[in-house]
Amino acid sequence: MVRRERAVAVATLALLQAFVCSVGAYTLAGGGGLGGVAATPSAGTATPTRSPVAVVTSGPVLGPAPDGSPPGRGTLAAKLARALGDSSLGDSVGAVVVDISGGATLFGSKADVGITPASTTKVATAVAALTALGPDAKLATRVVRSKAGTLTLVGGGDPTLAGPRAKVSGDYPRFASLATLAARTAKALKAEGVTSVAVGYDDSLFTGARTAPGWKPGYVPEGSVAPVTALTIDEGRQNPSASARYADPPRSTAEAFASLLGKYGVRTGKSVRRARAAGGATEIARVESPPVYELVEHMLTESDNDVAEALAHLVAVKEGRPGTFAGVSQAVQGTLKKLGVGDGVVVYDGSGLSTRNRITPTALARLIAYSASPAGPNLRSVISGLPIAGFSGTLGHRYAKQDTKVAAGVVRAKTGTLNGVNTLTGLARTANGRLVAFAFMADNVPDPQGAVAALDRLAALVSRCGCS
Repeated sequence: MVRRERAVAVATLALLQAFVCSVGAYTLAGGGGLGGVAATPSAGTATPTRSPVAVVTSGPVLGPAPDGSPPGRGTLAAKLARALGDSSLGDSVGAVVVDISGGATLFGSKADVGITPASTTKVATAVAALTALGPDAKLATRVVRSKAGTLTLVGGGDPTLAGPRAKVSGDYPRFASLATLAARTAKALKAEGVTSVAVGYDDSLFTGARTAPGWKPGYVPEGSVAPVTALTIDEGRQNPSASARYADPPRSTAEAFASLLGKYGVRTGKSVRRARAAGGATEIARVESPPVYELVEHMLTESDNDVAEALAHLVAVKEGRPGTFAGVSQAVQGTLKKLGVGDGVVVYDGSGLSTRNRITPTALARLIAYSASPAGPNLRSVISGLPIAGFSGTLGHRYAKQDTKVAAGVVRAKTGTLNGVNTLTGLARTANGRLVAFAFMADNVPDPQGAVAALDRLAALVSRCGCS
């Protein structure tokens, strides 16, 4: 009991310091923009001067958690090999444990075999998005005017834009609002004496099919994901608290926007039309999403499919590819390869819903290790976004049983679940204080509930292993 309490305390303090350091890095870093977000003041705009602020510090409040000796490979292998033999995992199982500090592989079993990753794909999406877009970039939804009396609502790829039925809250992250955009638009129009407009919408940032190769036909109807578009509200949900999705999210969003304009005293036509915004059109209003690092944290903690697909499509656009699923595949894999962590990653979407995706356990663990290392300073939200065993996100209800509760608060990991697929990748601090990354994957699972329990036991074994 004492050892567990000490381990929880050490892990909590280490994670707290990592969070503080990462917040400081984000605060000091300059932010770019997406979807028309200005990174510098526009021409003719005075740049405010700020007096330098002296910062005095005597060093970190908390020293880093000590990095103990790595687990002995023989003992660790014996423990994990027995657990991997659990019949509930089936006959297609891969596993790896990697030392984050030294980079050595401490354990591997079919570690270089591509396995269906399910939602652990989101780790690859997160690394690619933070690298290509930058952690501080924001997604802008804009209103432009190309000619007198005509407005175009332009989507910037933000699926979290809150619609008129969404409840306003102070939750983290705080999403942009369509009502705010309509209010700003109405204010700008009235200032010019305009009280009647026609409304169009431009969702051309993303193109091609709205569902990915390998997606099952039931994903959209059952509410697992919305059709992927560059303009939507409430992640395509007809009701923010329900799962049913709009058949045509951009049109539904534009209709909601036109209705809001009416409430703010601006008359609109009876219908909205899809029309690409003219080049040189004048922007009259905008709202912006939370920064990408907050979106990444939300995506990983909640396993948000819609945010994952939006970020993956934006990576494609940023990398000069089409905003399509083919572009996603090329851009995500290309971005990871430039970082040196792309081997073993083959993806067809950003969320992991595609049954065609294949990622090796080694690739997943290397992505986690890279994100936790000094080599990836822009990737800290990959780690802070991982659910905490027994406490948050998709791991909040797990690690309560006698054989796994030792890992509660110590393991952080991303889950993955599809029919016949259960995966888990993340990091843990061993009993000796060594930080390691792991990936456990099974994609021919006969017993899903048993497989989840088996994966949790594997992670718990790693966390409590001194194995000297």
